[in-house]
Amino acid sequence: MAGRAAEPEVIWARPERTGRGPKPGYSRADIAAAAVRIADAEGLDAVSMRRVAAELGCGTMSLYNYVPRKEDLYELMMDAVSGEHELWEPSGDWRADMLRVAHQTRALMHRHPWLPSLMSPVYGFSPNALRYLEHCLACLDPVAVPSGTKMELIAMINAVVTMHAGTELSTAERTRSLPWSAQQEHAVRTAYLGAQLASGAYPRMAAALAGYSEPVDLEAAFERTLGRVLDAFDPVGSRH
Repeated sequence: MAGRAAEPEVIWARPERTGRGPKPGYSRADIAAAAVRIADAEGLDAVSMRRVAAELGCGTMSLYNYVPRKEDLYELMMDAVSGEHELWEPSGDWRADMLRVAHQTRALMHRHPWLPSLMSPVYGFSPNALRYLEHCLACLDPVAVPSGTKMELIAMINAVVTMHAGTELSTAERTRSLPWSAQQEHAVRTAYLGAQLASGAYPRMAAALAGYSEPVDLEAAFERTLGRVLDAFDPVGSRH
């Protein structure tokens, strides 16, 4: 691939543009915005250097002067959507602030359904991601635990959000592709599961699922999971 470096490098340490020629009519931010638009509309697989170049109205090879690798393009996209995080003045109630962070991140993933598939620590230190992490650490100032533990808490919250949002998005995508409704499928699967549990072969599962007849309340499950994560990091005596 043109422009591929022989050694790892960080795109944020590079100048906006390499090579010679007249000043371009677009920027790194323009490239990221174009890629995000394509991914939002058609999915991550539709994003390519050629497609982004066409969106911008430039030649594919000239794009490599700004983005040497497709991996860098993904990093630009991640940074662009990270910039959508609202950064507020911490309230002093760290649990409330981190719950707000979690809900905001979940909403971000629903706006950009491709985002969970790109979540990686590799992309965690772009300019907007660093501002987001600094904000989270500021929200956690009242918590009397080491800074490394606070970073672990932020990572766990992001993991929970990514897991839940990814499940919600994949379930919704699957439902859209089926010729029957989610309610019809739930009824058929519930009947099958009920017959299996009634056989007596799975007594523990039968006990665990006793009384469940409706689909799982994903919103309530999300809140419970977040609460348990926060409880695990809550110092003794500091719970609200």
